[in-house]
Amino acid sequence: METVSEPTAAPQRVERFSLVQKLVAVYVALAFFTMSALLFAAGGLYYLNRTARDIAQNHMPAISAFPKLRDALLAQEGYAGKYSILKSTEFRELFSQREREFTDNVAVVERSAGHGSLAPLKKLYGEYLDEASLLFASGAGDTARLRGTAQKILGELDRLYVERQHDLQVKLEEASRAKRSSVTWTFVITLTGFILAIVTAVTFTYRTFAAVRKLQRATHRIAEGDFDYDPRIPPGDEIGDLAADFTRMAARLKELEQMSLDASPLTRLPGNIAIEREITRRLQGGNRFAICYADLDNFKPYTDRYGYIKGSELIRLTGEIIYEVVRELAGNDAFVGHVGGDDFVAILSADRVEDVCKEVIARFDAEVVKHYTPEDLGRGGIEGEDRYGVHRFFPTMTVSLAVIINESGEFSSAVEIARSAAEIKDYAKEKPGSNYLISRRRKHPR
Repeated sequence: METVSEPTAAPQRVERFSLVQKLVAVYVALAFFTMSALLFAAGGLYYLNRTARDIAQNHMPAISAFPKLRDALLAQEGYAGKYSILKSTEFRELFSQREREFTDNVAVVERSAGHGSLAPLKKLYGEYLDEASLLFASGAGDTARLRGTAQKILGELDRLYVERQHDLQVKLEEASRAKRSSVTWTFVITLTGFILAIVTAVTFTYRTFAAVRKLQRATHRIAEGDFDYDPRIPPGDEIGDLAADFTRMAARLKELEQMSLDASPLTRLPGNIAIEREITRRLQGGNRFAICYADLDNFKPYTDRYGYIKGSELIRLTGEIIYEVVRELAGNDAFVGHVGGDDFVAILSADRVEDVCKEVIARFDAEVVKHYTPEDLGRGGIEGEDRYGVHRFFPTMTVSLAVIINESGEFSSAVEIARSAAEIKDYAKEKPGSNYLISRRRKHPR
């Protein structure tokens, strides 16, 4: 007895990603790297542009203002000295003009440096203006003290100028580092995306064409009759599904080939192997179904009188009648096979078997009379010898149908069903004319 082993492990789950999903994932990755490179490049350009604008609007005007502040202060000191000697109001007016120039440039530096950073300078310059005002008011100011305050202001200007130069250098170095970082990351991301595109394209193309070549090889092998050939393509995408379809197709072709080799050359109906396989399949399914065995009565005397060609014609006709009736009344799920000679089998739904039997008998009885001569029909049959050599009268040919209704678990094999059907068929053949007999339970025909 053939045994079926229980599975030892659950089948592994296969992650299914279609070719379209894989391509979309690749394009999304490429788009991500491309957008990242663009963002880094745009961010770098924005930072460099902002830095350049900051330098142009703040640092450069401030640095440019320091020489002007220095020149304005030195001019003021000269005008104050000349005024102390010549007492001319013209020098006082020139001093005031340079004062406004100095104040304007201080404002320029203050805007770029921020509030409070020029407080020492503004304090010293305030002291310088106070001393200058005393000089211009009385004409007796201390020019030495005024000169000393001016030197302090010049020192503060030099300090601020160096400080602003340092700030500008730091800003330029930051811009240079940002530029290098932006260029480097843009290059790295772009190169990564390019390598990813090349690797993905090569891998995807290679695997796809390799799978196509395997499918092509499988096609040739199957065409040559090697139905057991496995293309060995892993599942997971459309190509894997196609490979699985190829395998199923090969199995089906192998089954059809076996059925074709097993089929009757006369009726083209499936033979004994296919019949046994179908019965076994339905028994394993555990569903309720009916098996109808058909046999022609008085067939041998007919062939003895009319010849084997006419006998073969009647066998072919009987197969066509059974096949057509079963397909019309029982549907495509039903099965019709030719055991051999004048014996046929139909496997169908138990609910439809009685209607099928009645229709088969009606059509057969209507057709079989067309194959007798009028003289034989007039006599109701033919005279001839039976299998024992006894001369006797044989009525017109009829069909006997023996039906087994299989309930779940009632039969264990096709052989057991065939043995039970043979008993039922003997009961059916004992009755005159075409008839059918249905057994709903084993060994209890009715």
